[in-house]
Amino acid sequence: MKKRHWLWNLLIVLTLIVCVFAFVIHYKNWHKIEEGELRILSGIYYQKIPISEIDSIMFVDRIPEMERFNGFSWSATEKGVFKDSLTETKVYVFVDDLRQQKIRLVHGDSLKVFLNFKDSLKTQKVYHFLNEELMANLEDPN
Repeated sequence: MKKRHWLWNLLIVLTLIVCVFAFVIHYKNWHKIEEGELRILSGIYYQKIPISEIDSIMFVDRIPEMERFNGFSWSATEKGVFKDSLTETKVYVFVDDLRQQKIRLVHGDSLKVFLNFKDSLKTQKVYHFLNEELMANLEDPN
C-alpha cells in the first residue's frame, strides 16, 4: 500500500478550513454600529457608512432591476456590488432574504445600500435605530 505524502494531507485540510471560513463570513451579514458609523461585512463586501452622512433611509419591498458588477445571488440571498441601470451608479447589496423588507440607505448624495438580515426583527431594529439617529442629526446638525 502506497502512503500519501504529508504535504497533500496538509493541503486538503487547509483547503477545507478556507472553504468553511468563506462559508461562515458569507453566510450572513455582520454589522456593527459604533462611534457614529454603521459597518456592514459580508464576505469580501464591506461598507463603512458614517451615520451623519446618511441622506435618506426607508423600507422597500423589492430592490430595483440592476446589473451585477460583481457579487452573487443564491436562493433568496443577494450580495455584492451592482450598477443601477437608470443612474449608472454603484449600489451595494447586502440582502440575506429577498422575500423580506429591505432597508434602502442613501449616503454621500448618491451611494445606495440595500440591506436586510435573515431575522426580520433585527432588520427592523437596525432601521429604527438608524432612522432615530438620522432624525436627531436633522434636528441638531452640530
